[in-house]
Amino acid sequence: MTTAVRAGTIRVASIPANHVYVRHLSDPLGGDGVVRLPDIPLPGAPRVPGGWWPPGMLEADWVAENHAAFDVFHVHFGFDAKPPEELRALVQALDAAAIPLVVTVHDLRNPHHAEPALHAAQLDVLLRHAAAVVTLTAGAAREIAARWGREAHVLPHPHVVDFATMTRPRPAHDGFVVGLHAKSVRENMDVLGVAAALVAAIRGLPGARLRIDLHNEVSVPDAHCYAPHLSAALRDLAAAHDAVELREHDYFTDDELWEYFLGLDVSVLPYRFGTHSGWLEACHDLGTAVIAPSCGFYAEQQPCVTYRHDEDGLDADSLAGAVRRAHEQRPAPRADITEREDERRQLAAAHRELYERLLR
Repeated sequence: MTTAVRAGTIRVASIPANHVYVRHLSDPLGGDGVVRLPDIPLPGAPRVPGGWWPPGMLEADWVAENHAAFDVFHVHFGFDAKPPEELRALVQALDAAAIPLVVTVHDLRNPHHAEPALHAAQLDVLLRHAAAVVTLTAGAAREIAARWGREAHVLPHPHVVDFATMTRPRPAHDGFVVGLHAKSVRENMDVLGVAAALVAAIRGLPGARLRIDLHNEVSVPDAHCYAPHLSAALRDLAAAHDAVELREHDYFTDDELWEYFLGLDVSVLPYRFGTHSGWLEACHDLGTAVIAPSCGFYAEQQPCVTYRHDEDGLDADSLAGAVRRAHEQRPAPRADITEREDERRQLAAAHRELYERLLR
């Protein structure tokens, strides 16, 4: 056992640290004795909001030079663009330093990759070398066992919305607002197919209207997600239907995102493939219903209405039925703040216990 553990503090190189999921693994009062190193993005590289990507800690050289500064190496996100051979060098550097590797499997299929091969190869390297594996749902754990023969600890997703905002009353509004957020159009999204199906689904529902949101960068020629055909098709769809509104804008701040959720009755996830969702958790925190696809394990995370949608296609009739059920079942269940606080403390304790066990 390291000196740091005997003293009560466990130092974790968390990949990343400044992601809402990881931040909310800590005890809200700081009583878990786990210190996560600050993120080290690569110099000059583009960054996501929060500044954690791409993670400099995923470099084998960084591990070799800095391994005395941490006791556990915990990978969550950020290895999207890492070739498997670089990940092999990383785990070899961890082995050489006798640092245990923990991997939390958030995505069994990367939502940003059109094809599954790279992500599968990346997981092959990480999971075969991990001292411990964590995931968020029992369904994902079963798939991990079937594919890699590894038993994963199942620990639920913590709250996403801050506790103060979780107590905010939902503002009243007229009608029934269905939200479809295309974001910057990930590879796993079928935005146009779902949007067209939703236009048909809301027809005849009293007061129903569809709000579609899209990031401005989709219309910027040098942006990685440039898709002028998509933005044009969504504008045409909104122009053709009085009950459809399209809003194009920059990324929401956290406060703007919470306001967006509070203004919806239901949020529709337009995914053809995927595994888990922080978006779904934020909706649950604020009492916004979610219609989730049948792919992945979204329905195991929180109560939601599901429709049939995967890489084999979209069932528009099942989506229409899901919209009707969400309309009938209003208001949606909302997270209990006391339960969310207890869950966070339990998650912090479970991670502390896992790290201690690996370091004994």
